[in-house]
Amino acid sequence: MRLISNGIGTEYTVQGPRTGLPVILIHGFPFSKEMWKPQVDALSKEFYVITYDIRGHGASDVGDGQYSIELFVDDLIALMDHLKISRAIAVGLSMGGYIALRAIERHPDRFRGLVLCDTKSEADNNEGKIRRMSQIKSIKTDGLQNFTAGFLKNIFYEKTFQKNPGAVELIRNIIDSSNPLAVTGTLLALAARTDTTSTLYLIKIPTLILVGKHDTTTPPSAANAMKEKIPNATLHIINNAGHLSNLENPEDFNKHLLEYLLKLKAER
Repeated sequence: MRLISNGIGTEYTVQGPRTGLPVILIHGFPFSKEMWKPQVDALSKEFYVITYDIRGHGASDVGDGQYSIELFVDDLIALMDHLKISRAIAVGLSMGGYIALRAIERHPDRFRGLVLCDTKSEADNNEGKIRRMSQIKSIKTDGLQNFTAGFLKNIFYEKTFQKNPGAVELIRNIIDSSNPLAVTGTLLALAARTDTTSTLYLIKIPTLILVGKHDTTTPPSAANAMKEKIPNATLHIINNAGHLSNLENPEDFNKHLLEYLLKLKAER
């Protein structure tokens, strides 16, 4: 399905009973809604599951490539308005977590639950900003495939390449089919994002934090730092997983996610 809003076409899917608790899965960079298939399969029998391609990603329009996390938040709220969802549970991985945190900071009344996966609240430091600028230069000079090769090594646990090559190929294909303008525009948006750390203590909704044990991009230490600041947050470390814990160990990931969602459903 497709929504036209904020000057862009957003591709989205809905699965599960419309009367179920709405759960919006927000993908990471530079992926698409396809990364959530193991979670959609696990959740859609009981929950109203929404996945979508962030602008510039997947089948959504690229537009002018001038992106920001603020704009991504606007798109998320527009999608919720379109689907007449007054309050949702936001599940965000990596960049999806940045979007979810900023959305809750701006619109706390629109969310009833938060799941932060392999993400952090801090903005990029100078080293991180410089690294993203280097990636932009590399993509413009050498194309996406060289970027993809290095990126995959950074996000996946080394053993995933042998034990779960299907997950690696899924992400490789998604990145390689991306528009370079969208990838570079999103890198700029990530480098310019705000720091949400100081507002974590204001989060009053039930919060689950999941992180791969071998995540070197947003490590368990970053997840624990958020747990210490978000009131009554719960943290689980996913074994045998790096930065894409939902794909590298979907069994453990889904177990903790379902436990959390079923508890919210019981309290509805």
